[in-house]
Amino acid sequence: MPAQFSETKLTWLLIAIVTGADSVLRVRVWRELRRLGAVYLHSSVCFLPNHADIAGTVDVLARRVRNAGGKAQVLKTTFVDEGDEARIIAEQTADRDREYQEVVERTSEFLAEIDRETERHRATYTEVEESEADLERFDRWLKSIVSRDYFEAPGRQEAEAAIHRCRNALAAFEVAAVAADTETFPGGAMPSRTVEQSNLRVVREE
Repeated sequence: MPAQFSETKLTWLLIAIVTGADSVLRVRVWRELRRLGAVYLHSSVCFLPNHADIAGTVDVLARRVRNAGGKAQVLKTTFVDEGDEARIIAEQTADRDREYQEVVERTSEFLAEIDRETERHRATYTEVEESEADLERFDRWLKSIVSRDYFEAPGRQEAEAAIHRCRNALAAFEVAAVAADTETFPGGAMPSRTVEQSNLRVVREE
């Protein structure tokens, strides 16, 4: 039984929502249900595991649709055929694996960019800030996927390892940026520079 669901018999939410001609509401509903990890049977009917947090969010969404003039039904159900349930779980898990793979692919681009900037000796404070922002987005993205990974998709481990590699690469890049910015040498020593070497001139006031 999946870690997030300890019931003897897993129950599900069968959600049927019709928003009518309101395209803004339709997009909002679709995004919210996808964020929860819903598995669609067709455009207006989907399944989600019946968990307290999920059910509460779906109830709020359903009321919003009804208040806007749409139709929404949320039923609690179980599968008679275990094979049907297994197919829904497999589809939900496959969706999460695809998302985890997208994280891996995007982090590969991140690591390649770090390598390119390092080779070009462009380890600067600005580049570090940009890379930190990218890594923060990866962290939020991964947490979002994990939050809807109800059945422990195997791709999670690879995605977490990819984020870890990015964090290590950024740490090394930041060290290089500090060294370049402060002109430190191994051990923290500072270079000795004469006035002429530093291109500074002393101007005497008359």
